[in-house]
Amino acid sequence: MAINVRIPEELDRQLEELATAQHVSKHALLLQGATLVVDRYSRRNEIESGLQFVLTHDAELLQRLEDA
Repeated sequence: MAINVRIPEELDRQLEELATAQHVSKHALLLQGATLVVDRYSRRNEIESGLQFVLTHDAELLQRLEDA
């Protein structure tokens, strides 16, 4: 799927410099950035799910530890 993205001039300049230094295209950098964002939110959701599991399944144990 193709999309158009409007990037502020300063950010575009910085992307161009980074792309040149890394010997990749700005397109490749934007894909890497999008992947990092998706991975970050996925990881955050996994951590939140794990925490909720512990809080619901081990509530009694956590209470006993708190009281000890």
